[in-house]
Amino acid sequence: MIPLSLLIVGNNTNLSSLLSWHLQQAGYSIYQSTNLHQAKSLFQQYQPNITVLDLDICDGGLDFCQWLSKQKRTIIFLISTRNSEMQVVAGLKAGADDFLAKPFGIQEFLARVEVLARRIKVVSAPAYLDYGHLKIDLIQRRVRLKGSLVELTPQEFVLLYVLTQAEGEPISRSELLQKAWPDEVNNPRTVDTHVLSLRKKIELDPQQPRLIQTVRNVGYRFNLEAILGRSPMRTTPNPPSIKTELKTDYRTDRSRQLIHQR
Repeated sequence: MIPLSLLIVGNNTNLSSLLSWHLQQAGYSIYQSTNLHQAKSLFQQYQPNITVLDLDICDGGLDFCQWLSKQKRTIIFLISTRNSEMQVVAGLKAGADDFLAKPFGIQEFLARVEVLARRIKVVSAPAYLDYGHLKIDLIQRRVRLKGSLVELTPQEFVLLYVLTQAEGEPISRSELLQKAWPDEVNNPRTVDTHVLSLRKKIELDPQQPRLIQTVRNVGYRFNLEAILGRSPMRTTPNPPSIKTELKTDYRTDRSRQLIHQR
């Protein structure tokens, strides 16, 4: 069985390393980030099932929590020394699924992660998408057009993937910026530039695009009907995607061993 993955975001490297070690011993796959810029990049690349966010990292922690919540792809577990009722409520309203005050016991932390993990319904995600003459390998992150390898930049690949996941529905430029760019980018022309470059690489006729269509006054859509007239063929399980139904218990037990931030 493929292990669930966690992203730990925090600038206390001693605490992050300690949590990572215990989580790995429990069978989880772990990624670590010490800043929010790197965290966004890792999130886009690995799509972790659970994100553990230390709000003490900087003042932008709640904004990052809101960004994660909008992605709808991960469970958000906040930890922080700022544990007043107002701050806990602010974290939960920002999209968090659980909140644990520091200092805390390692066993309580692991138990909360286990509870969150139990509420993840694992479904098989495809290893690649087959659109006839266009094939997208989601494991190797490669694209082939009529059997020939297409050299895409990492950003172009993510943009193409986000478009395909909409299953033919149009996506606005602002939504594409939010889902396909790890950094805060506010210029819609960035999307237009990358779409133009992507079309030159995957369209049979970039001057008359059929795969990536412009939707006037909205944005872009991936046109499945132009290739298959049906949904793509999806094969071979990849790391799990998630659907969640969450309930949270915020009670703490301070009688356990405490971890103090140093």
